[in-house]
Amino acid sequence: MNSTVTTKYQTTIPKVVRERLGISVHDALEWVVEEGRVIVLPVHNDFLRFQGSVKTGSGDIAADIDVARASRLEKYR
Repeated sequence: MNSTVTTKYQTTIPKVVRERLGISVHDALEWVVEEGRVIVLPVHNDFLRFQGSVKTGSGDIAADIDVARASRLEKYR
């Protein structure tokens, strides 16, 4: 499989490779040079698997600000 380097030093990752390695838009890649060869590895952020696991409510920002201001006033009294 081949790809071409553009004048901006960019290249396209072939679809077969993207699918096999699970690479998608905005993923990071690690480039390693060993013995005259380039090895490209996908960087998978394991913390993203916890996305959505913590449930939060809508909250009340105005009330939170009031509480913060009141506690700050107590600090200076």
